[in-house]
Amino acid sequence: MTSVFSAEGKNIPCTVLQAGPCVVTQVKTNETDGYEAVQLAYDDKKEKVANNPEKGHFKKANTSPKRKLVEFDGFATALTLGETITAELFSEGEKVDIAGISKGKGFQGVVKRHGFAGVGGQTHGQHNRLRAPGSVGASSFPSRVFKGMRMAGRTGGDSVKVENILILKIIKEQNLIVVKGSVPGAKGSYVIIEK
Repeated sequence: MTSVFSAEGKNIPCTVLQAGPCVVTQVKTNETDGYEAVQLAYDDKKEKVANNPEKGHFKKANTSPKRKLVEFDGFATALTLGETITAELFSEGEKVDIAGISKGKGFQGVVKRHGFAGVGGQTHGQHNRLRAPGSVGASSFPSRVFKGMRMAGRTGGDSVKVENILILKIIKEQNLIVVKGSVPGAKGSYVIIEK
């Protein structure tokens, strides 16, 4: 993340995203696939890393193998195979939805994972129970822990979508989009931008 100053002089936190160039690698139609969608590919990868089906798929679009493939439906303009889409598709002041995989935080306890308060006090012999979950099971009936009980476990690494993020600036020469606020994922990770 970084920050920019608005015309009023306010410091606005923002994130810089590289949005292209994306190549159209497949155009799906009702006649051939039963639905209409466009498959976009982004980020080159070495030819030796791609397997033969991938090489053939990208050869149809007359492009080199890519790392990330995403399918979109509802494109307003008709796109052709091999066409390149850049950040010029978006405009400043427009609101978009951004989806990605959140940062993984590893195995966490109930206080960090679910916001439990812990015991609170430290008196009456509470020497090691400050961040413990407390009672988790029922009595002799049903003699088990219910499914879905909030417990410690792996946190993060979830699919997250943040909606209505404002585009502050577009740098067309480098295909960069500056959006207000934060987006899911670590630095250098892939995100999906939807209009």
